[in-house]
Amino acid sequence: MAATKWNIERGRCALLVIDMQNDFVREGAIMEVPEARNQLPRIATLIETCRALDIPIIYTVHQTDPVFNPLEIATFPHLIDGGMRLGTDGIEVVNELEPAENDYVLRKRRYSAFYQTDLEIVLRNTSGASEDDVCSALPVDTLIICGTVSNICCESTARDAYYRDYKVIFGSDVCSALNKAAHDATLANMELFGQVMTSSEVITALRSE
Repeated sequence: MAATKWNIERGRCALLVIDMQNDFVREGAIMEVPEARNQLPRIATLIETCRALDIPIIYTVHQTDPVFNPLEIATFPHLIDGGMRLGTDGIEVVNELEPAENDYVLRKRRYSAFYQTDLEIVLRNTSGASEDDVCSALPVDTLIICGTVSNICCESTARDAYYRDYKVIFGSDVCSALNKAAHDATLANMELFGQVMTSSEVITALRSE
């Protein structure tokens, strides 16, 4: 396993599943990322591992419309008439990765999962502590990132996490982009903002702690 820059404390980790929603993952979807489908089994295994180890799981879903996302729609003009709209099936997490009752689902309007969302509140108040022992809970300080798109929402979230002093673990084989060059460039960037690891390396580290 690759050497880590810092210790991974399982009790202080959270898993972020970025935008694995129908409008990105499904074949023929308006913002389709084909590679995201190939990674579904690995992401599912990572999610199952984190659930078994009582590691909090936080899903994000991206929504857009011309009023709140004018610059994004200028970049992706095919979204002006639809796609990633609140209340549609396209914004829902794919069935293969369906959130469990105790998981969190956060909606966002910008690439970063931190921008004008409740993510920091969730992280500050989330741990393996029981409801009766919440005051003794250790705060989350390490974020494991998987999902899509590697060089857009995943990287934006990872950078914002680093700026807030979170340790970032960026899943090299559980994040996806539209092409390998973009994905590889993000992995190179993430060596400066966190720790790049395969999903199997992450799972081994979490289980061995």
